[in-house]
Amino acid sequence: MAKRVIYIHGFNSSQKSYKAVRFGELMANYDVDYCVPCLNHEPLQAIIELEQLLTPNTVLLGSSLGGFFATYLSQRYQIPAVVINPAVAPYNLLQSLLGPNYNPYQDYHYELNNSHIEALKLLTVDKLTHPELLYLLQQTGDEVLNYQHAVKYYSQCKQWIEFGGDHSYVEFERTFASIVDFLKIT
Repeated sequence: MAKRVIYIHGFNSSQKSYKAVRFGELMANYDVDYCVPCLNHEPLQAIIELEQLLTPNTVLLGSSLGGFFATYLSQRYQIPAVVINPAVAPYNLLQSLLGPNYNPYQDYHYELNNSHIEALKLLTVDKLTHPELLYLLQQTGDEVLNYQHAVKYYSQCKQWIEFGGDHSYVEFERTFASIVDFLKIT
């Protein structure tokens, strides 16, 4: 059975994100089932959608909020995951975005409310029980999330910390060989 590689996009993003597309181009050179689900804005619904895609041979990549989801799935199901500029406590960041929202990548409007915040809190992994399954890719120039939170939270995990960059993870392609190696993609 081919390895399944799931890329998990971030908040208000889609399967068309730059990192998802670029990594997909790389995965075309491997015998893998690469999928990038278009996730619902409801956190618990997004997790259910992701859980339905899991196979015994799954590995994960997650960016921003997708990194938060990848961490949850990694630790719950003992799945290797690479997290890219991940959200550690997204419920704090999203608090300021409560109310009407628009996802320009999926072209739909929705209401972000306290139930979303509470759902994210429920999905929080307070202590990493399998840090060896996680690999943090972090740039210190992230203008959306405080990089120090991720560096501290993932302190027992493999880490690639770069000075500069931004939330999009500048020159993401440079990390490809390291990701492939960590996830044992052949």
